[in-house]
Amino acid sequence: MPRGEAYEPTTRTTPTRARDRAAYDHETVHAILDAGYVCHLGFVRDGSPVVLPTLYGRVGDRLYLHGSSGSRPLRMAGEATGEAPDPGLEVCVTVTHVDGLVLARSAFHHSVNYRCVVVHGTAHQVTDPEEKKAALDALVDHVVPGRAADSRPGNAKELAATAVLRLDLREVSAKIRSGGPNDEPEDLALPYWSGVLPVAPVYGAPIPSDDLAPGTPEPAYLSAR
Repeated sequence: MPRGEAYEPTTRTTPTRARDRAAYDHETVHAILDAGYVCHLGFVRDGSPVVLPTLYGRVGDRLYLHGSSGSRPLRMAGEATGEAPDPGLEVCVTVTHVDGLVLARSAFHHSVNYRCVVVHGTAHQVTDPEEKKAALDALVDHVVPGRAADSRPGNAKELAATAVLRLDLREVSAKIRSGGPNDEPEDLALPYWSGVLPVAPVYGAPIPSDDLAPGTPEPAYLSAR
């Protein structure tokens, strides 16, 4: 792999099991991140682990995580300590997609087909107004592409109540499981169904709000979903 097209593996991003399922190339990692919009943000608070779901968006080699300005991880990321005015917050961010339920003949070999990304690093609160605006637009467009330009931007009060964490993609790994069950040879003759039950997200028809003005057209970016 040419230099610059893959993330360098580290001890934290190298699996202890099924290492053949790990991937570090940008194309695979970015595709998994771009396919979702909910991540789980892990950090340590008062000596105890905390994991919270939140929205995210990717811009190049950077993730932006959405939160309230009063939330604990956002405050922790921006707490000054005298010598370190922006200490940041050590975090672990995960994104997971379930693609299928793998049903083997034995209970032991039941599994899940999945795609996941794990990111380790130091998150920092975004304070620059222009970067914050761009990050919030990226968050909205990551969930529904094209929506940021088709909605009212946040006003001063709303921007003050909203915080964004920035996490650079440096220590990153992907892991993928695909295919059918790994049945033991001696179990192949057993009379139990074996195979994969596919799992996929489905978008329903858009439901207009009760107070939507009559004749307001449905945006093309929604119809396309």
